[in-house]
Amino acid sequence: RCFYNQKVLQKAFGEWKEQWTVCREKKLSLRADNHYRHLLLNLILKAWRAYVCQQQGKRNKCYVAESHAKRQILLRTWQRWLLYVGVQRTKRGMQTVALAFRERSCLRISWAVWRRQQYQKCSGRKMNILALQHWAQSLQFRAWLQWRELYLHTQNEKQKETRAVTHHQHWELRRCVGAWLGYLNLHRVKKRQNELAQEFHRSRTLRRCFSNWQLSWECRRTVQAHQRDLEKQAARIALWRAFAHWKHYVVLCVEEAQQCEVAEKHYKCHLLVLQKYWNLWKSRL
Repeated sequence: RCFYNQKVLQKAFGEWKEQWTVCREKKLSLRADNHYRHLLLNLILKAWRAYVCQQQGKRNKCYVAESHAKRQILLRTWQRWLLYVGVQRTKRGMQTVALAFRERSCLRISWAVWRRQQYQKCSGRKMNILALQHWAQSLQFRAWLQWRELYLHTQNEKQKETRAVTHHQHWELRRCVGAWLGYLNLHRVKKRQNELAQEFHRSRTLRRCFSNWQLSWECRRTVQAHQRDLEKQAARIALWRAFAHWKHYVVLCVEEAQQCEVAEKHYKCHLLVLQKYWNLWKSRL
């Protein structure tokens, strides 16, 4: 009866321990997911702030460059107009040549300014694309490292639990065999009925040991199936995160292309206005 009570308590303790480990793994997975989401949101917010500050600085630089170019053009036109008036007083025959030279120089300056701005925009666009790619790769590498650490930790814990179960089973088997040998040595002198009772007791203990081994083997199968499910779920989560990063990158590219189109339209309108005022000034002159 004491041996039977011990076996019942061991089975109940094993089932309770299995349920407790499953609950603990679920809690740890939920906490890890929440921590990773919080960390990912912080990184996205920091990157977005840096990008907004960089774009604002670029816009300020563009405004300053445009105002400086306007002032330089106005200053050069005024100086050349004074030079042209002085030359006109002395040499009226060179008026057409001076006007043609002045028009060619203004067009060359505007063309050089436009080419420089276009090169700066192209280089800034390439740098933004490279920065976004590097940021996405670093995020994927960090997520993979965290998942690998969690997976190794769970594997070590499962190996420790299996070793403990096997050690406990071996100890129980050794204790049972020792008790059976002592019982056999003490009751060799008894009658045939005691020998039959001993054989019945031995078969009963062997049946219980076999049932315990079968239960432990089934537990291992369930643990391995749970591990395969976890690996599949981790692969699906990694694919979903990669798709989210790609979608965010496509949205950023579309926004940048729209901004470039608006900037080009604004610059063309500005050139048309300058040409209109230049024609008016020539007609009045």
